[in-house]
This record gives sequence, C-alpha cells and structure tokens, in this order.
Amino acid sequence: MAGHSLPSSKGHGQGTVAWFSLEIGRWRKRRQTGYRLAEVPSITTKKILALLLAMLPLLPEATSADERQLSVYAPVATYNVPIQERSGHEYVGLLELLEPLGRITSEASAGRWRIRFDAIDAEFVPGKTRARVQGREADLTSPFLVENGRGFVSVASLGTLLPKFLGSPVNFHESARRLFIGDVAIRPNFRLETDPQPHLVVNFAVPVNPTISTEPGRLRMVFKHDPVVAPENPTSSFDNKVITQATFSESNGVAELEIAATIPLIARFSNNAKTITLSAAPSVASANSTVPPAQGIVTPATTSPLPPTAQAPSQSAPANPQQSVNRPLAVVDPAHGGEERGAALTDKLSEKDVTLGFGRLLRHELEIRGFAVLLLRDGDNTLTLDQRAGAANAAHAVVYVSLHAVSPGNGAAVYAALMPVAAQNSGTFRAWNSAQASALPVSRMVESAIASELTKKQFQVREAAASLRPLNNVVMPAIAVELAPGPNGISDLTSASYQQKAAAAIADGINTVRDRLVGQP
Repeated sequence: MAGHSLPSSKGHGQGTVAWFSLEIGRWRKRRQTGYRLAEVPSITTKKILALLLAMLPLLPEATSADERQLSVYAPVATYNVPIQERSGHEYVGLLELLEPLGRITSEASAGRWRIRFDAIDAEFVPGKTRARVQGREADLTSPFLVENGRGFVSVASLGTLLPKFLGSPVNFHESARRLFIGDVAIRPNFRLETDPQPHLVVNFAVPVNPTISTEPGRLRMVFKHDPVVAPENPTSSFDNKVITQATFSESNGVAELEIAATIPLIARFSNNAKTITLSAAPSVASANSTVPPAQGIVTPATTSPLPPTAQAPSQSAPANPQQSVNRPLAVVDPAHGGEERGAALTDKLSEKDVTLGFGRLLRHELEIRGFAVLLLRDGDNTLTLDQRAGAANAAHAVVYVSLHAVSPGNGAAVYAALMPVAAQNSGTFRAWNSAQASALPVSRMVESAIASELTKKQFQVREAAASLRPLNNVVMPAIAVELAPGPNGISDLTSASYQQKAAAAIADGINTVRDRLVGQP
C-alpha cells in the first residue's frame, strides 16, 4: 500500500462490475457538487433486482444438479472447481485448481504448456498422457488439453498428480468429486441420549455449518464447505423407536447426513458449532417434557411461517450457529489486481498476489464463524475504487475489510479512516468522501478488536487512522489490514500458515464485535 491511496481490484461477478460502471457513469455529474450515492434507497426495485441477479455467482447457493464440481479441502482454503466433460472424460482447469494453494504462473510455447507452482516446475504437452514435474515423468489417465490458453487435466489423474506439486498426502474421493489435501477431514461422532427425551448428539472436531432440511421421517444435513467424511460405519442404527438411524453419503462435491426419525426434529447448535443436537420439534416436545438446552436453535422450514404470497420451492433452511435465518454479510477486498500490481515485495512477488490468497483465507475463516462473505476480487482483475465502494454499499454488508501487504516492517497494521472535513449531505445522498463518518465509531471498535486478536497470536501490531480510499466512501464499518513479514522474513508473506494465522485473528476480532455490527442501521 503506497501512501494513503488504496489501489484497485476487480470483483468476481462481471455482471456486478458492469452494473456499477453504468450507475457510476450516471452519477458522474454529482462530482461537480461533491456528492456521490453512498446509500441506495433511491435506486429502483428493478435495478436492485438486476444487481442481485448479477451477484448470484458470488453467493453460497446450492449447485445445480446438472453442474458438476470438484470440492477441494485444504488447510489453507476450501473451494470448488467446475468440471468440464471432454470426450467422455471429466477435466478441471489446472490453474484454477492450484491457484488457491500457492503462487502459480504459466506460459505456452513451442508446443509445450509450462507452469511454475511455488518452487515446482512442470511441463505438459497438449494431446499427450504424460507430463514432467520437477524433471520426473508423471502419467495422466487422459490426454492433457489446452483451450483458450488454459490447461486442463483429467479428474481421474488428480490423486497421483497433485502430491507431486503439494508434497503432502492427497485423499481423493473420485466418485464423490471430493479432494482432501493433508489432514483436514473431520468425522462425525454420534451419541444417542434418552433423558429427558430421545435426542441425538452429533459432535465434530471443528465448527461446521451445514444446510438443514426436513421432510416426513427425515432430517438432512448437507455439508457444502466442510470436509466431513464418513464415520467408521456410514450407517449407524440406534436401538430407539424415535430416532432410528443416521446415514452418511457424498456426491458431486457435497456430503450429507440423513437422520431417520418417527417424529419431526429440529437442530440445535452448541459448543461453538462443534455440536449439533437433534431433538423433537417444539410442538412435539411440549406434549412431553423440555428438550435439552442448547445454543442456536435452527427451525426446519417445514415449521417456519411463510408470507401469504410466498411459496417454498424446497424445504430447506440455512443452519447457522449464531442465527436461524440469515448470516451477516462481510465484504473482503483483496487490494490491487490486474494492471495494478501493487507494491513490489520482491523482484518477482507483487502485492496483488499476496492479497488474493490472503483474501481467500479470510473468506474461509469468516465463513466458519457464521458469516456470509462477498469477495470483491477472486481473480487477477481490476476494479476501480468507486466500483469497489459502490459494490460494498449496495450489498448492505455489516463490515468491509480491505487487505494489503508490504515488505518492510513486521507484523501487521490495522487502519480505520481519518475523515476529511465533511461536505454537507443532501437528502438520501451523502458526501462521497466522508460517507464513512457515521460508521466510524464502530469501525474503530473493529480496528481495536482485530488488533487485540492479532496481538494474541504474537503479531506485532500497529493501529492507525489514515485518510484512505475507499474506506472514506463506505457507509458501513470499514477497516484496512496491511500484512508485513513475520520472524521468517519476506517468505512469510507467501506462507499459507502465516497468512492463515493472520486471517484467523482478523475473523476472531470481527466475531467478537458481531453483535454491534449486526445491530448497525
């Protein structure tokens, strides 16, 4: 980050960027008077609908039954890669697969397609079933393909190919399209209790966030982002007339636990979302006795009232350990991207490469704490400062986090905005360069909370206020975090463990002031 000007980056959804480009063009005449739209109450319903449709690819919705995907679970990231079919075989883009796991570059020349992943060099030949990784032969199950400059490898090759790049064990559930890197898998543990009423306690080693759905005789928990694998016995039968069986299955990148019961069940979260208790729904339990106390009740959609004109296409409800309806939305903004390289951290390492991986890790850490996350840049693209602030404001998020990296110094710096002399607001419009003013007290609270959590994780932390864009243009609580090297020097900036430790601290800090964020107007 140079001076006090936050550089540009680009959002994941091209439709979103195009929409904001159009709107900002229409608002340009307001620059002459110093005003810009910092809130969107005057935007028409039609435009809001267009924005929401454009943002759909960014939201964690269910995957279409016809859309095949590979789910990847690694210590540094959890993500999905689309699967393409070519000549009867399933393929994935190699760059898309490896990019979240490290720094990768590629080039094509003389009939060869070469990549460098961290310190590993590899060479592929289009149409051939053999590659070279670090000078050693590697067999592919189907020919390597290149389309529009992108290299594709067969899904069936991943179990043997990826360990050559990653240097860690890979467990590939090929039929279910689920790929586990390192020791990340978590197994559910069941315990049936009968006092005062039958209830099933499902424990996990780490927090989980499944989607819950019910139907007569069944409660289903679908794990789209959690590396849940089968227990020792995929089907567990219980000697009970109320809760009779638990069955694990997995397919197309997701895992599912199905609980069979003779009464309607609800799910309750406790133990920081590491425990899910399934017990009788209130209408059933009230006729008998009180169900065991727990935190975070999740009521299935079959028992939730709907507006008179609404129809429920599916009987599903998001299962969140903190909220029963919606997860608070956080905007994560990796600085730079595309033509904006940012600071030259080394002669080969650009700031934009560090912030992108850092942003993906922070997204994951926030999601497992119960936040929905809009990542403004999920590729090497560009987005203007105005587009970035406009996207955050229109999303009505509860917090905005801008991420930067710097090579001198050590630890991290956390910034809140230093407001300029504010121009006068006009109706629903706020002065663009002081839109942050009303949210600044909570922004400073978030800044302090994040700095405290970073300190707990042994980071040297500096708190500061600066006249930064786009912080000044954002109407919600907003902060910027600048990551500097740690005890191992510049190599820490590309270290997944170092970035993950910082991301976890930021997410912890935001989570500690969650109630204040959700309570913002």
